[in-house]
Amino acid sequence: MDSKITEVSQMFDRFQASFMRKDYDTCDRLLSQLKVLLTEFKSLPPLFQETPNNIRELTLARHIYEYAVILSVKIEDQDAFERDFFQLKPYYTDARSRLPPSAEEYPILGLNLLRLLVQNRIAEFHTELELLPPNALENPCIKHAVELEQSFMEGAYNCVLSARQTVPHETYVYFMDLLAKTVRDEIAGCSEKTYDSLSIKDARQMLLFSSDQELSEYIKEERTEWEIKNGFVFFQRSKESTPCKEIPSLQLINQTLSYARELERIV
Repeated sequence: MDSKITEVSQMFDRFQASFMRKDYDTCDRLLSQLKVLLTEFKSLPPLFQETPNNIRELTLARHIYEYAVILSVKIEDQDAFERDFFQLKPYYTDARSRLPPSAEEYPILGLNLLRLLVQNRIAEFHTELELLPPNALENPCIKHAVELEQSFMEGAYNCVLSARQTVPHETYVYFMDLLAKTVRDEIAGCSEKTYDSLSIKDARQMLLFSSDQELSEYIKEERTEWEIKNGFVFFQRSKESTPCKEIPSLQLINQTLSYARELERIV
């Protein structure tokens, strides 16, 4: 085996061992070194030069970038996810005819769709979806993201929140939690504008929390202006904290009459 491939393979083994130990700082450091070493492989995108070990090099590089995407989720770094995904994407498109399919392809493609949905980049979501082959829509990972987007657009927030319980891959939980927070904040904002108060049971059901304790923690961390008292959640404090501005009707009338007098002088 080529010495350069051996060096990359051995370093990647150390990366995987660190990943299994959840030593993500070491993983991040080794990943930076691996990316530098991969630049010496001429068989990789965008060159795609024919070399004696091109299949081995392409397969190894694809595997490294797949781990890079998953690592970015583990360390909750959305910017790193975007960078690593775009480095990986050519291996799923341009190199498709050169390599055997990867078991991680659809989970990662679905994960990217979920990221775009979380970031409210709906146009890009549909662009990425249109680039997939027709049979991809039958894959559980892609299907999950599509159904989630439909529920989100329809305002079926209960379906969005409950979808966390049926994620097709464990890496999806991070983005699902982000999406759930966005949805709960939206529901909470509508609730406090609609009601003066709700029973704890009704508030918990509306926000789709599984326990009163979760509701209490959410209020303590995210809705400090709300008050729990005598079995009810009171929103009145939130309304009182945002005083309504009075419309200066008399001032507007005087200004309008003044403009009318000025127009009469001009005419």
